[in-house]
Amino acid sequence: MPVTPRVPDALARAPFRGSAAVAAGLLTSTMLRSRVWQRLLPDVYLHRDCPLDHRTWCAAVASALPPGAAIGGPSAAHLWGADLLSDEPPVSVVTPRDGWINRHPRILAHHTVLAGEDVTVLHGIRVTTPERTVFDLGRRLGRTDALILLDGMLRQEAVDVVAVAELSRQRRRWPRTGRLREVLALGDGRAGSPMETRLRLLLHDAGLPAPHPQLEIHDGRGRWLARVDLGWPEARVVAEYEGDHHRERAQFRRDVGRYEALREAGWTVLRFTAGDVLRAPHQIVHRLATLLTRNPPATTADVRGL
Repeated sequence: MPVTPRVPDALARAPFRGSAAVAAGLLTSTMLRSRVWQRLLPDVYLHRDCPLDHRTWCAAVASALPPGAAIGGPSAAHLWGADLLSDEPPVSVVTPRDGWINRHPRILAHHTVLAGEDVTVLHGIRVTTPERTVFDLGRRLGRTDALILLDGMLRQEAVDVVAVAELSRQRRRWPRTGRLREVLALGDGRAGSPMETRLRLLLHDAGLPAPHPQLEIHDGRGRWLARVDLGWPEARVVAEYEGDHHRERAQFRRDVGRYEALREAGWTVLRFTAGDVLRAPHQIVHRLATLLTRNPPATTADVRGL
């Protein structure tokens, strides 16, 4: 019966350079070629039982980067907690213009000006700072996706908008900094999901009054009724985005009770799905515009989170 090779603790949970492991006496070249290890990149290995998600791929690529390069773009946003990734994308890397990156299908390289203060280390991975990440993607992405990124970073309390604005001022001759400044003005970390950001931007572009994201509503006696995605206290209107989790039986029952309590307190509740936001935005705008132009009756309800 074959004996399973011993797995050093230092190599069991993250990608590593094979040559470094051999030089340190942790493995031999023969051991490294066994089925215990999977080869991700030239000289970069991972234990076969480790999950191979995008964060692991970032660690693998980072371990093989030349000096001055770092994980950047959507991959950096993912590491900072704002996920913009499609299924199994390549790892985004930024490198100085005079730098080099070996071609590989799992690596997407961008050559740019990269100052030392643009890069930090996160969990052992060289990555662009949150501010540089937003500066890059806020100019590169479309307006909606850029705002989704910013809202996600703000929700994670990972980025300082003032610092990004200052970076944009210092590099105002870089392409599309005007678009970035517009996105920075719209950012709101209270958005609970990318689709909520899309809905809020839709209403902004239609010229409707700005809603209060994640509004907490209490009745006239101070009893908590609900936290809603978007609310207009003056008009007593609520807009909720119904994601897939709202279809679960327990969540559905909670929603029924929540919405009934709001209606009894005099609030109008509108519920929208992804299909409404993406395929029928004009209907959303029309319904909300009609409600928000009404003159609401006086109320004793209490709202918080403004």
